[in-house]
Amino acid sequence: MEAVRRRIGVVFQMPGLDGKLTVHENLKHQGHLYGLSGAALARRIDVVLARVGLTDRSSDFVETFSGGMKRRVELAKGLLHEPKLLILDEPTTGLDPIVRRDIWAHLKDLQRDGTTIALTTHLMDEAELCDRIAILNHGELVALGKPADLKAEIGGDVISVESVDLESLKADVEKRLSVKSSIVDGLLRIEMERGHEFIPRLVTAFPGRIRSVTLGKPSLEDVFIRKTGHRFLTEEN
Repeated sequence: MEAVRRRIGVVFQMPGLDGKLTVHENLKHQGHLYGLSGAALARRIDVVLARVGLTDRSSDFVETFSGGMKRRVELAKGLLHEPKLLILDEPTTGLDPIVRRDIWAHLKDLQRDGTTIALTTHLMDEAELCDRIAILNHGELVALGKPADLKAEIGGDVISVESVDLESLKADVEKRLSVKSSIVDGLLRIEMERGHEFIPRLVTAFPGRIRSVTLGKPSLEDVFIRKTGHRFLTEEN
């Protein structure tokens, strides 16, 4: 078990830093936990600080850092002992878009260097960046595969319809136009090939009953809806 732990790096969602210590001191103590010391530890600290762009801030106290800077220090801690597997829990939660982009650039560099990365996220655009994803709903695995393959399961287009009486419209659409539909979060959803050709038929068949219609290609959000029956970020989750 000890040998396995030495090959794993973990970055928790909640900070595990000592704000009263400098960046260098935090990393030094982390290195000691993994049996690193002396010149070898000093070299590793220099390497990870350079990777996360904090070389010139190594003597600063962590308590003076922004949330994004602290996440960089957390990432440096997780990488210090050169893990083969890096596990991250919501690595970009609460960060602004620029910092999120920088963190993901670091993760992609690590991946290219041979590190396996497993992470959790509630952000679908981040999930799109992964080679393989698992979608969980109330603790149950509902989908597993490459993002492109999961979206391909839906195929075609996704049509979302807003109406005053969705239940009535759903019944009539299925009866008169012979298509399957579902109601999700106040919208009637229809999945089909060549959706742009179907929309004129839909609007013409039900004048005055449709407030708006949108058309889009399947996304991971659509995959989640297909597998669970509700959107990703709702009180049900």
